[in-house]
Amino acid sequence: MVNRLRISALPPGPRWATQLQFWVDDEEVVADAVGEGGRGPFAHEALAVDGHSPLWVTSEGRRVVLGEPECRGECCGYLSVFMQRQGGIVEWSDWQAPYVGMAPPAFHFDADQYDAEVARALADRWWEVYTDGAVPGPSEADQR
Repeated sequence: MVNRLRISALPPGPRWATQLQFWVDDEEVVADAVGEGGRGPFAHEALAVDGHSPLWVTSEGRRVVLGEPECRGECCGYLSVFMQRQGGIVEWSDWQAPYVGMAPPAFHFDADQYDAEVARALADRWWEVYTDGAVPGPSEADQR
């Protein structure tokens, strides 16, 4: 089965800067694994303005941190996944989670859909624009 990825950004809150959520087949995958009060990666790190992102996946796989619990990663560990491209498939597997039994399953994405979603998230920078303290809402693409 091929999974479908959607990336969304949450507005900054009182504790965290803008962070990302990863929706696989319409289920958010970081929140359950890091527990209440935890967080996903910061948008400014994962979606750098220069287009470099740890989310771009090549045939040379690597481990990427996608979240940490409220107590911080140094204490309980981080949520990380091994990402690798294998032909037309991007695989997220070998999860390491801060809590036993909370690691998500392996995911397999169509590489074209995956690349298009990362490119869309990199281009949709609504979270960078704040005027007069107002927090803008998500883009139309995030509302779909």
